[in-house]
Amino acid sequence: MTIQQLEYVLAVDKHRHFGQAAESCFVTQPTLSAQIQKLENELGVILFDRSKMPVIPTEIGVQIISQAKKVVSESKSIFELVAQLKGDISGLIKIGIIPTLAPYLLHRFIRSFLEKYPQVKVQVEELVTEEIIRKLKNDELDLGIVVTPLEENGILEKPMFYEKFYAYLSDGHPLLVKPKLQVTDLETDDMWVLQQGHCFRDQVFRLCDQTKFQRMNFHYESGSLEGLKNMVNEYEGMTLLPELATFDLSSEEKERLRPFEGEEPLREVSIVLNRSYLKKKLVELLFNEISENIPQSMTSKAHGKVVKFK
Repeated sequence: MTIQQLEYVLAVDKHRHFGQAAESCFVTQPTLSAQIQKLENELGVILFDRSKMPVIPTEIGVQIISQAKKVVSESKSIFELVAQLKGDISGLIKIGIIPTLAPYLLHRFIRSFLEKYPQVKVQVEELVTEEIIRKLKNDELDLGIVVTPLEENGILEKPMFYEKFYAYLSDGHPLLVKPKLQVTDLETDDMWVLQQGHCFRDQVFRLCDQTKFQRMNFHYESGSLEGLKNMVNEYEGMTLLPELATFDLSSEEKERLRPFEGEEPLREVSIVLNRSYLKKKLVELLFNEISENIPQSMTSKAHGKVVKFK
């Protein structure tokens, strides 16, 4: 049994196709198939049901694949350990980040991080939380930047900062007369919300009665906070924005922001990882870089309450 054989097995499990698996491993299909067959002969079991399309693991194959993931991960950690001992800060780090964070957070740390560590390559995908978790568990990402708590089995959460919720009101909105809002003020028929799949939408629904939303004669759910902000600007009504999304508003737009009275609603932003994650040094450096580029006031949740979305 070799690590290479186990990597071929994991590739077939990922792609559910021998040809695509071989292509991803940069070998020919006969080479990959022969090595998997050799492993099956050594173990005395069949790992994949080749009569199905797409190819699926056998019952025993599922268990062996689970163990193979651990073995391959541990083998890679040896190279990671050697790199750390040598003080070598290099390599590729693959990040997944949710759409309600990416436009407001990435530019705050990416440039300074790459200037400090020019031998590191950063690959970023904008994905919803569910997809980030799936890719973490399949070792397709090194880390995610998402809103927590997730309480997801096998996922480690490292909280970085806390964003306040702000109400963003249209020009002339009746709630503009109030310097601060109550959560009950959100029980209105002119609230614009994100489409399904976004955790910020679920948090908004946790704060107030969703049955009161969108009773206007035009219904629109956006995939971005910018889309919601534009609807408030051009149409009417209100929406909620997390704190980072308010930093680059114009002076006129900031005049239409309203905080919440009392214990302020917050969202917790964390780095999330597979519990058996690799690239520990790079993750630590990235965590520190993000933390250094966030206002100090956002690193504490002392004056607010984290709104869960599950």
